[in-house]
Formats: sequence, structure tokens, C-alpha cells
Amino acid sequence: MKGNPKVIQILNERLSEELTAISQYMVHSEMCANWGFQKLHEAIEKQAIDEMKHAELHIGRILFLEGSPTVSKLHKIKIGRTVEEIVSFDEGDELDAIKAYNDSIAACEAAGDNGSADMLRKILQDEERHADWGETQRELIKQMGLQNYLAIQA
Repeated sequence: MKGNPKVIQILNERLSEELTAISQYMVHSEMCANWGFQKLHEAIEKQAIDEMKHAELHIGRILFLEGSPTVSKLHKIKIGRTVEEIVSFDEGDELDAIKAYNDSIAACEAAGDNGSADMLRKILQDEERHADWGETQRELIKQMGLQNYLAIQA
């Protein structure tokens, strides 16, 4: 099915962001594993896997719309040097993704592509959950203190 070129462009933009998130989260996950924070490693790794599933959805939809998925473009990857930076960078990127997905849903609806809009809505819910997780981690660090938080993550 021939898709709207603007919608395909939007899907490729979100794909690029998902591919960037996968790389960033995998590095952060492995850093946490290396530091001995197994619980944090597992939680961030799960988010990376979620982002892989999102990328797969984007690629499938772009191909369905007879577009070409762009998988070679990544955005700037922000690698944290501490657990606090990791949580902060990842949460900030999720908040940016939420705005981008909301804007993309509106653009797809305006283009009359409700199938793409529906797919983006499902991904948006995951991104909101990821942002909420980051907010919760920051609040736990604030309330418990960093050392207590890290002890629980080990």
C-alpha cells in the first residue's frame, strides 16, 4: 500500500530515535552490570528490548507503506558517567520521545493514516511507562539517598 511520504518521513524519524535509544540503553545496561548493579542492569536492558520492538514496528510499517527504512542514522548518544546521569539522560530522552510521538500521531491523523497513528499510540504508552520509571528512580534516589538506592540495585 503506497503511503503518504510525510508519514513515511515521520516514521523514519521515530525509527532513528528508537535505534539511538537501543544503543544508549545497551551501553547503560552493561555499565550497570559492570558496576555490579544487577537490578538496574536488568531494568535498563528491558527498556532497550522494548525499544528494539518499537524499531521493528516502525520498519514493518514503513515497508508496508512502500517506503525505505533508514537504519543508518542515529542521533547523539548521551552516555552517563554515573547512575544518576544514566537515569537522568534516559528519562530526558523518554520525555522528548513522548512529545515527538504525540506530534507524530497528530500528523498521521491529519494525513488520514490512522493505522500509523494507532501504532504510534501503542509505542507512546511504552515511552510514557519508561519516563515514569525514570522519574520514580530519581525520586527514590532523592528520598533514600544515592548510597541506599545503589545498595538495593546491587
